[in-house]
Amino acid sequence: MTGRSLSSSPEGIQKAKRALIRYSLTQKALADELEVTRQPVGKFFTGKPVDRNLFVQICDRLDLEWEEIVTQVEVNKDKSIDIDAIVQTVREKIKPGIQERCGTIRVLDMTQPIGLNDIYTSVNILEKITGHKRLGIDELLQQCRSQDFDLFGLNRITEKRLPGLEAVEKYSKLMILGKPGAGKTTFLKYLAIQSIEGKLQGNQVPIFITLKDFAEAANKPGLLEYINANTINHVFEKDNILDRQFIGSIQDVITQGKALVLLDGLDEVREEDNSSVLKKIREFSDCFWENQFVITCRIAAREYTLEKFTEVEVADFDDQQITTFATKWFKSKSVKAEIFIKQIKGNNRIKQLAASPLLLTLLCLAFEESGNFPANRSELYKEGLDALLKKWDAKRGIQRDMIYKQLSIQRKEDLLSKIALTTFEQGDYFFKQKTAEQYIIDYIRNLPAANTEEEELQIDSEEILHSIEHHHGLVVARAKGIYSFSHLTFHEYFTAREFIVKQSSKTSLQSLVNHITEKRWREVFLLAVGMSPKADCLLLLIKQKVDSLLANDEKLQQYLIWVNQKSVSVEVPYKLPAVRAFYFARARVRSRSLCRSLARSYTRSRSFAHVIARALDLARALDLARAIDIDLVRDLSLPLDFNKAQQQLQEQLPKRNSENEILKQWSKTNSQALSEKLRLVKIKDLATTHDWQFSDRQRELLNQYYNANKFLVDCLNSDCYVSREVRQKIEDTLLLPIAEIKQHQQES
Repeated sequence: MTGRSLSSSPEGIQKAKRALIRYSLTQKALADELEVTRQPVGKFFTGKPVDRNLFVQICDRLDLEWEEIVTQVEVNKDKSIDIDAIVQTVREKIKPGIQERCGTIRVLDMTQPIGLNDIYTSVNILEKITGHKRLGIDELLQQCRSQDFDLFGLNRITEKRLPGLEAVEKYSKLMILGKPGAGKTTFLKYLAIQSIEGKLQGNQVPIFITLKDFAEAANKPGLLEYINANTINHVFEKDNILDRQFIGSIQDVITQGKALVLLDGLDEVREEDNSSVLKKIREFSDCFWENQFVITCRIAAREYTLEKFTEVEVADFDDQQITTFATKWFKSKSVKAEIFIKQIKGNNRIKQLAASPLLLTLLCLAFEESGNFPANRSELYKEGLDALLKKWDAKRGIQRDMIYKQLSIQRKEDLLSKIALTTFEQGDYFFKQKTAEQYIIDYIRNLPAANTEEEELQIDSEEILHSIEHHHGLVVARAKGIYSFSHLTFHEYFTAREFIVKQSSKTSLQSLVNHITEKRWREVFLLAVGMSPKADCLLLLIKQKVDSLLANDEKLQQYLIWVNQKSVSVEVPYKLPAVRAFYFARARVRSRSLCRSLARSYTRSRSFAHVIARALDLARALDLARAIDIDLVRDLSLPLDFNKAQQQLQEQLPKRNSENEILKQWSKTNSQALSEKLRLVKIKDLATTHDWQFSDRQRELLNQYYNANKFLVDCLNSDCYVSREVRQKIEDTLLLPIAEIKQHQQES
């Protein structure tokens, strides 16, 4: 067989003869239709070499896949041709087309394309697929705790990361899997550009094929025929003169194993075309095995296997990649990348989203508009969900198959909300596949026209779970048979949505409020308040729950009465709740004793320990007060960032192993300056305290009460819609004893 010819296999000849009979054709009639002589057609049916183009045309006319007819033997290379010269000629001709198709990217709401090289950030590869790991839930939880429960960063710490270009050089047949928006297409375009510019595989010809377009091409061509036609269209689109020599050159490149075949988006092929496209890829890669192949596909779209391809996974962006991407994005914009990066690092929830290139792009677009993220984080998260649920496919004209026609985007959100609430309430950040499928069954059995047969429901639940992972990447496999939401952020968002959007009754909100003292529910509360069209009911329920924490302890109620009396006894221009917050925290025995203990361990000096204790305790005391009335803390000479101030104070202390004389000298020099920093203008009797001798249980209740009030104020200060009346009512009764609250309610 020559480099430009193909021969029929014995099995292929039999298939072709049966096709002749099926279409009532003779070999002569077939030759006449194809406008060729009888001789090459006769060669086709006797297994002799036939020109490739004609071979494919004969197969197409007989409705046969040429890859199924051709003999699967090693191609005998035509040594009479200078393949290196042909490669360079073809590269030169296709270069403009490759640069046009692959040189830019435009996603989501970008107003114009961006040059690929201007934004591209190096991709890392995991050689072991995340969902294939054999780990238990306990092991996954342990890994998350070591990363501040960063669900999306699991594979950052458990698997070795290989640079993407090294993976391409390492494997000649590579299947790159990844979540939606992981950067698979961008990476494939980058390979094409790097190759055509001679920076990667300069002795090969890059061939970039969008598999969705290939599957939907007219007349269902084979892959070789499509490559020929596709390449010709891009080279000669302005000049319709067909260069037969160029066509032959493309075939020579492929036959001689000099092509870098880049096949993008196997998951985007319609379900009815899946098996056909897969078969064509398999047979093409088997026939022309010396070429290099890279295919991209979504991580969960693996209902098939290409046996000779090595599967790898695109890793999430790490901190360095996020910084690199943002620096490139904001390079020529008025917003500074440093500000964006600082805010990303300061918010772990948003930082988790930034690990996805698609969602990082969304964050950059949002930040670019105002130089900040939206005050209402639920709006930002909703935009991210819309990108994954709707925009990402819609922008590229991709329609996904739905298991249930009734399972619209809205239904999927409802389903995810129910799964989120159930698992979050149980503390199940990870859940087994069978558990998730049962949640789905419980939901879909109530849909209109649902099939209620248990066996059918089980099958449908498996497919729906697969669909949500494959199409949107919102629920993903973390290990074999174990799932979680892709981001803790989205788990919390859908949990809050179930309370606000789907249930929103007072009973439902009360069940949410019962979690007010649990730290892990904090983000759910903030999201729920932000999602509420009007947050009055939820905030009032939170206030009632907070007040009830100390309602049944007479001594603690007396403490609140004392705090209130102390607050009204001073004449200050601040909000009374802020003054109460100051005295509440200032007089707490536990925090003062802890601070003194810390100070003694450094100084062995009770007098100086008292100074340090006052510094550390004051920062704590003002934490809630400043949230209520910022003017109160503006009158301090301490910085507003009290956590930082506390750290600075500790850093100023001499080392514990310093000489005693040095400690004394340092104390003498700095005590007066530190004391001056603690001066609270216009508030009298700062040091007046009372030894309440609370029990451990009472101190714990006071701590919960303080934190819950602080969190309530944070909710009030968030970007939520609450009536002026309710806001004022809550602020006026903060930190008051129950009797005072009841009196206030009667008066109002």
